[in-house]
Amino acid sequence: MRISELSRASGVPTATIKYYLREGLLHSGELTSATQAQYDDGHVARLRLIRALIGPARLSITTAKSVLAAIDAPEGPVLERLGRASMAVSGGEAEAEPAAARELVDQLGWQVEPGSPALVDLEAALTAIDEAQLLLITGGVRRYAELVQRLTVAEMGTVPTETPEAAVRQAVLGTILIEPLLIALRRLALQDAAIRRFGKQHS
Repeated sequence: MRISELSRASGVPTATIKYYLREGLLHSGELTSATQAQYDDGHVARLRLIRALIGPARLSITTAKSVLAAIDAPEGPVLERLGRASMAVSGGEAEAEPAAARELVDQLGWQVEPGSPALVDLEAALTAIDEAQLLLITGGVRRYAELVQRLTVAEMGTVPTETPEAAVRQAVLGTILIEPLLIALRRLALQDAAIRRFGKQHS
């Protein structure tokens, strides 16, 4: 298909497709002349993936490029490629490992790489909760951690093991695209819970 047909099939404007091609997010089509190229269903799927990363996942073009590079990497252990994608999404390796966050994950028995940017995020969250004196559910942070771990273990069960490429793609995209889903579901569930608990008082 030509680029105009690719645009119709994917729903992405032609100008945007050309931008993705220039930026290296979308691989080139097969040249049929000096100014023409042919594209296939693989390009349609790639465009949908790019749109998901910079749309619902809200990644910048630069970050999306780094994530796609980790997915596309032809070599390297799965864990190493997952680490590169994680670092890209989180903004790079932490300069100093936060003590409270590391202590918590060690207490939970979680295997977490040193310098993980998520440790910085966890430390900031723990500090904010403490300073705000927020009342947590019974069991506190450990209870949240247990619930999240059960969900995450179930998610890892969806990761294929046939090839490193398939494993990296599923794990990386699962991390990036499930987070917006969880946030949206939690906010909607909070609305529902609030109406169920307090709605009758205001009716």
